[in-house]
Amino acid sequence: MTDEMRKDFDLIKEYINSRAPEALKEPKSPLKHSFIDPGSVYDGNLWDWDSYWALYGLTALEDGILPVNWFDHGRGNVLNFLDHQLEDGYVPMLIETHKDEKVPYLNRKHLEGKVMNMHKPFLCQQTLLVSRKTDDFSWTVPLMEGLEKYFSCYDHYYLNHKTGLYVWADDVMIGMDNDPASFGRPGFSTANIFLNSFMVRELESMAELCGENGLPERQNRYLTKAEGLKRAVQRECWDTRDNFFYSVDVDVETRAFDWFHEGLGVFWNSLPIRIQVWSGFLPLWAGFADKKQAEAMKNHYLREESFFSPSGLRTLSREERMYDLRATNNPSNWLGPVWIVASYCVFRGLLNYGYKAEAEDLAARTFKLLADDLRKTGTLHEYYNPETSKPVMNSGFLNWNMLVLNMADEL
Repeated sequence: MTDEMRKDFDLIKEYINSRAPEALKEPKSPLKHSFIDPGSVYDGNLWDWDSYWALYGLTALEDGILPVNWFDHGRGNVLNFLDHQLEDGYVPMLIETHKDEKVPYLNRKHLEGKVMNMHKPFLCQQTLLVSRKTDDFSWTVPLMEGLEKYFSCYDHYYLNHKTGLYVWADDVMIGMDNDPASFGRPGFSTANIFLNSFMVRELESMAELCGENGLPERQNRYLTKAEGLKRAVQRECWDTRDNFFYSVDVDVETRAFDWFHEGLGVFWNSLPIRIQVWSGFLPLWAGFADKKQAEAMKNHYLREESFFSPSGLRTLSREERMYDLRATNNPSNWLGPVWIVASYCVFRGLLNYGYKAEAEDLAARTFKLLADDLRKTGTLHEYYNPETSKPVMNSGFLNWNMLVLNMADEL
């Protein structure tokens, strides 16, 4: 780490150390267990992948910053979600505490027969992270059946059998809210590279939990499912023309209506949605891209007219017609602004394949971005303008901004 990086990082670290305990929340109806929240405008709510990344960031804090028993909040995240699991295995993405309702909004819609998106594939990853860090898997024993039902629900509602890929039911709360590959498109039509890459790691995490709990047959089953999903992503999502991992449209079939369609029908199972989004780098984060693919993706990242910016990673290539940096919430804007969670995932993917110099440069740009924000405003924000480095909105946001601590550790 250079002297300049160290100076920026130390400033950020001091700020995070002072704020991190605020992320730990005590039980509040309808949450029976302590939990971790994102802060800022999201204070008091439990979100799926947000809580995972917050937990991951908190693990990089030095001893003594948080209470000794703070991992109870990580366990609480998982337990709270499973407390609200429905009979068919459905787990909501969000549980709000500021509304006086015992049944989360997404559960109510599901019970009414409206199939919406469910908990993004981070439930097992979070369970495994807590268990590894505390060297205690005993608490997971009673969770295994609920986790089995969670995967069964995914397979029942969201698995596209033609391609072997998982699809979003709609464009509500998909993590990167206005990803053009899914936002505004028909329900169940997009097998998003974001969803499927994270699902690979989720299946592998479930396999490890099964192994730790003495369930070798289940462990092998989930490892087999993970390998099958990797093959499906390689087959359907890797584009050999552009050398890029794309989300794909699975709403593909021969729509016969008369004799004119009796000949050669549609024999391809998907069509690439050729929009270059940061999530195309996630197979590097998950570790199943091959070396040639990783090299090609690294070169995409380094193109200044595309993803590479003065502030780090643009979440959408600047060459796309949808590139837009306006401030917006519900949906949040992922059409180019810098989000630290995206920068971290690409950073980690670069490191996974030996691109340490590129990863260190991305970390340096990320450190400078956040340190400059602290110097000018005294706080951090949710996302940033990649061209000017100025914060876009939601001051006081902590959550996955803490991943800069992990960047420093992993370098």
